[in-house]
Amino acid sequence: MEVVNQLVAGGQFRIVKEPLGFLKVLQWFFSIFAFATCGSYTGQFTLSVDCSNKTESKRNIKVDFEYPFKLHQEYFDAPTCRNGGTNKIFLVGDYSSSAEFFVTIAVFAFLYSLGALITYIFLQNKYRENNKGPMIDCIVTAVFTFMWLVSSSAWAKGLSDIKMATDPELIIEQIPACENPDNKCQEERDPVMSGLNTSVAFGFLNCIIWLGNIWFVFKETGWTAPFMKYPPPAQEKHPAPDSYGQGQGYGQQDSYPQQGGYQPDYYGQQPEYNQQGYSQGGYSQQGVPTSFSNQM
Repeated sequence: MEVVNQLVAGGQFRIVKEPLGFLKVLQWFFSIFAFATCGSYTGQFTLSVDCSNKTESKRNIKVDFEYPFKLHQEYFDAPTCRNGGTNKIFLVGDYSSSAEFFVTIAVFAFLYSLGALITYIFLQNKYRENNKGPMIDCIVTAVFTFMWLVSSSAWAKGLSDIKMATDPELIIEQIPACENPDNKCQEERDPVMSGLNTSVAFGFLNCIIWLGNIWFVFKETGWTAPFMKYPPPAQEKHPAPDSYGQGQGYGQQDSYPQQGGYQPDYYGQQPEYNQQGYSQGGYSQQGVPTSFSNQM
């Protein structure tokens, strides 16, 4: 108990609350239902044969069948309605391949999801080392998704054939005594297939869960980095324009031409005048008006 408290306090089980770990829990959980509902199934149907000679009639003929659905090995005794004889009537079909394939995928998916969940919780650093863990996890998850789709489809087709092979009305047609119109054959109870229908539903549900898990595992691999679009760099903000410099701040060079005379104060110094005076506005460099010099 103390170990569990330490793990919870250390945040080891936090991964279970995230989509990556939570979907692994669902995979583990629904994989159990998939192989349990199929692998543990036992079905039965009942029919009766009423002969014209009532003493040879046989009611409540029970026919059992179960996983892995090798129906050609299942049989029952039906009366011949002649001299008290009986015939062995075998069921038709061998559907073990699709059923066993489905259960095998479910068992391996259960084991892998359990192992991956333990790795997420206790070996998180080892899992992310060199990024090999997410890559392997992504590939295996994609393979299991495909296998779930194939096995569920095959099992759905196999289940449809099993329903036809265990239909009492079709089996009655195989009984020789029922070919005589004087004898009356009828079904009494159909097999209950709800458990097998549920297994098919769990198969496709597992396919959807594993398919959704691919994306979250794929993001852990880092393979999405080349496809990520990063936002453009923030542009440098310019100061608002003032009433004097038309967009230039205090201390920047004035837009007016500077020739000889007044120099702008860049660092808080007092403006200075050229010792030679103004070169424009009618004065020469010695301070003498240019018009007077021309007259001379």
